[in-house]
Amino acid sequence: MTEFFKRKSALLFLLVIISVAAVLSSSYLLCSDAAPAQDDWSKAAQKAPEKKAASPDTKSAASLRPVAAHALTKAGQKAAALREIKILPSDVPLTGPRASQRLVVEALFDDGHQEDVTAQAKVSSANPQVAALDLGFVKPASDGEATIRASFEGHEATAHVRVKDSAAPFVWSFRNHVLPVMTKMGCNSGPCHGAAAGKNGFKLTLRGYDPEVDYYTLTRQSLARRTERLEPAKSLILLKPTLTISHGGGRRFPVGSPEYQVISGWIAAGMPPPQDSDPRIEDLEVLPREASLRRDAEQQLLVRAKFSDGHAEDVTRWAKFTSGDLGVANVDGSGRVKMSGYGESPVTVYYLSHVTFARVSVPFPAVIDKAVFQKAKRNNTIDDLVLKKLETLHIPPSRQTTDAEFIRRAYLDTAGILPTAAETEKFLADRSPDKRGRLIDDLIKRPEFVDYWAYKWSDLLLVSSNKLSSEGMWSYYNWIRQSVAADQPWDQFVHEIVTATGNARESGAANYWVIHRDPTDIAENITQAFLGTTITCAHCHNHPLDKWTRKDYFAMANLFSRVRLKTGEPATSKPGSGTILQDVTVYSSPTGEFDYPPLNRPLQPQPLDAKPLPLDSPVNRRAYFADWLTSPSNRYFARALVNRVWRNFMGRGLVEPADDMRSSNPPSNEELLSALTQDFVSHGFDVNHLIRTIMNSATYQAASEPTPENVQDEKYYSHYVIRRLPAEVLLDAFSRVTAVPEKFDGYPLGMRALQLPDTAVDSYFLTAFGRPARQQTRESDRTSEPSITQALHVINGDTLNQKLRASGGSVDMLLKLGLSDERIVDYLFLSAFSRYPTDSERRKIVEDLEPAGAKSPADGDVDSRRAAAIDVAWAVLTSEEFMFNH
Repeated sequence: MTEFFKRKSALLFLLVIISVAAVLSSSYLLCSDAAPAQDDWSKAAQKAPEKKAASPDTKSAASLRPVAAHALTKAGQKAAALREIKILPSDVPLTGPRASQRLVVEALFDDGHQEDVTAQAKVSSANPQVAALDLGFVKPASDGEATIRASFEGHEATAHVRVKDSAAPFVWSFRNHVLPVMTKMGCNSGPCHGAAAGKNGFKLTLRGYDPEVDYYTLTRQSLARRTERLEPAKSLILLKPTLTISHGGGRRFPVGSPEYQVISGWIAAGMPPPQDSDPRIEDLEVLPREASLRRDAEQQLLVRAKFSDGHAEDVTRWAKFTSGDLGVANVDGSGRVKMSGYGESPVTVYYLSHVTFARVSVPFPAVIDKAVFQKAKRNNTIDDLVLKKLETLHIPPSRQTTDAEFIRRAYLDTAGILPTAAETEKFLADRSPDKRGRLIDDLIKRPEFVDYWAYKWSDLLLVSSNKLSSEGMWSYYNWIRQSVAADQPWDQFVHEIVTATGNARESGAANYWVIHRDPTDIAENITQAFLGTTITCAHCHNHPLDKWTRKDYFAMANLFSRVRLKTGEPATSKPGSGTILQDVTVYSSPTGEFDYPPLNRPLQPQPLDAKPLPLDSPVNRRAYFADWLTSPSNRYFARALVNRVWRNFMGRGLVEPADDMRSSNPPSNEELLSALTQDFVSHGFDVNHLIRTIMNSATYQAASEPTPENVQDEKYYSHYVIRRLPAEVLLDAFSRVTAVPEKFDGYPLGMRALQLPDTAVDSYFLTAFGRPARQQTRESDRTSEPSITQALHVINGDTLNQKLRASGGSVDMLLKLGLSDERIVDYLFLSAFSRYPTDSERRKIVEDLEPAGAKSPADGDVDSRRAAAIDVAWAVLTSEEFMFNH
């Protein structure tokens, strides 16, 4: 045989390297004009960028010059014309003698970018007797109204100021002022006194989540030495952070600083404790909410907290800031953002357990003709909103898929199977303009579609014999599969799970409650599974990255304190899994509470962001929760499902990770997620309708091949995201192409991996390639990370090699039919890649097959033509083009 089939020894090293490189270079097309020999896996990844840049549809390198409006000319003048300026905020309410508001002057230019020009602008107060300016801040002088004016390069802007209670008595609030200062300075952070054990005998609640406990700790513990009412300057909470005396945490703020003034002023006022009557924060506002900036530009963010008594405060100094993408933007502790790269980044803002974000961006430095976006294919609203985002960021879309690329992708994403050679040939020969839409409809009607989505929801709902009896596991899986087959609306599907009662052998949905038995486990799982977010952190303290408090957590858990289980048979034990309950009946008790630990009493049962139920309410708590959960007005529920389905087809969620939809992790395209969610709800939570909408979009049908201008895009869907086939799909694909089914212990021959109801089925291949154990409802439990184990198993493992050598497989079938070498190559390419080979590929492979076909095997010799055909099939099935969805 020629070199084409003799490079297996080199593939061990190549597979290990490429198993890592292939994923990292997934922005590049995985196909190649060369034959899919063993060494082409490496060459495709290495040469793809040059090859794609040579596409006749792409622009020259000159198109990558910086956009004029986002760079300074040699003279230092801005190329784009200044359109207007604004003062942020434009409405400034000042309440109380200590109120102040920082001002930012924002310039907006004709090309859409903006700049913080506060330092260059002239700002004045029309009535300084009411509102005085002091180093960029406006402060109250007396009650009344005033106008602030700003001018810059011939443009003017105004802001309206309203001052009240400027002479009223003022006392710093422990809840709303002292604790935010300590949080910003890090005093109650995890590495310091907010640690579980505290530091040096001094323990505060993490980020001040329990003001009453912190007040007692500061004013009563350690003989009350931490706060000195008569001489505030001698208080330990001032002496140590200022390094007046030794402090292990170093200096946190200087004497006389605003931080010092807040804490000392509160102590001097008698250390008033937190009261139920204290105003409570209701909203957090950040300005500017969105900003399109230049690279290396700086932008000051402003943060205002709005309270229950109607007043607002500038809390920028006390807020904590975090950049969501350090490659795009950095932010310091004062809210000053520095743009460091191209793209878009959220900047998270945290204050008093409330979280919000600003979105800052720098368009990519490419000149893209507007006609590119105007002429881009648009099939539905998805395309309008994706192209809108791409145009804003100067990212052009890739070409549309060929029919061969589309059919393979559609089968894999929708049903987890490859199209047969006959199905592919029929589709490629069809010239009907609506054939893609018809193919999508046909796929949704197939039993393999039901298998695929039943398996996906079984992952989500943790169907496993490691947690359930065999009867319960089958009952749970069959109920899920029947629901998918019936196209049951998602809200009804979930409502039935949450309210399920009865014997788990007969009521499949009731098995959810057999798996999850503890109220806290239920609260954590149900929010992650159906709301796409986690509240686990709030079990011990307020969530550091979201708005959920510890009270929210335990009020939620108390909704499930009355779920009861009754068993009809003795429980069994499974090694490594624990106790397995048998013959379980699920029911709701009229009594039962779950205590909130700090108070040793229960809180009113309450869904997140909903009205609580009175503790003595006769209303079924699970039914109350289910009604709230699946309500069309619940913004979390539908968004979570839309995001999961979008990720299945697009390779990346609009929010990523898909089950981390917290306030501080905003979607890459909020407008698109909102539109899809609204459409999903308006169509009765119809998952199949959502699938059709996504698949029919030109966005889904975009090629995976990037252009030079969009090759860096990883999250805005300018091109399809390449990804390795999931473990089950890959194993089934091997079986389909070789025509040799996998045998799973305890299941009939011919059952595909995606038809298994249970992941507790022994399979070295599935485990090695990232099958989840279904222990936790997390997207991260399924992995697609490459490993040496995977590479070795593909090369030398039994799974693929035994299928290729098995008698009666596809290779034997092709030889028995007497097909020509050309037709054998065509069949393998159509079966594995859903395309015909190029002339070059066909010619090279046939040249290697012909010498083997000319030999007649002697008695006892290996059939050289069969061996050569197996080598071709092996090369095809171990190629990138086969193992990845593109």
